[in-house]
Amino acid sequence: NWMGWECLRHAQVPGSIYPWLHDKASLTARIRSACRCGRFRVRVVRQGWGRALYGEGALLGMRQGEIAIVREVELLCNETPWVFARTLIPASSLSGPARRLAHLGNRPLGEVLFSDQRARRGVTQVARLLPGHRLFVAAVRELEEQPREIWGRRSLFFLSSKPLLVNEIFLPDIPKSPR
Repeated sequence: NWMGWECLRHAQVPGSIYPWLHDKASLTARIRSACRCGRFRVRVVRQGWGRALYGEGALLGMRQGEIAIVREVELLCNETPWVFARTLIPASSLSGPARRLAHLGNRPLGEVLFSDQRARRGVTQVARLLPGHRLFVAAVRELEEQPREIWGRRSLFFLSSKPLLVNEIFLPDIPKSPR
């Protein structure tokens, strides 16, 4: 499902989602800005040790059976979920400055990554997710009405050369433009 931008035609992506997918800045900052008259917050859905999905592990270069901290959160505006995010931090990445990522609580990961000069973004991929895909199921679990499709992106980040993966799934109530 996941592909690089070079493989994606603009016409494949709904116009309302394209600017969100293609934005290279901090998603947290963009959502805060779009939620101007509302209250932004992060709700932790789940955080603990787990295993990567096959594609996630391959992108992270994880060995089979290697564990990671799996953090699933919703980014909300006025208690409405706009984004579901799933972050994987391999156990091997939890040393040095990256250790603090295991203790974010309700603090947005984007705030940490985009304020740290040692952080850099690597490859970004996008996907159209359909019912039955494990990320689709996790992302829409709390929604009253199930969409027919959702779009997401995943970015490989490096903090002091240690990899972590951030999946950002855009939910139906996200506004049409990130600005």
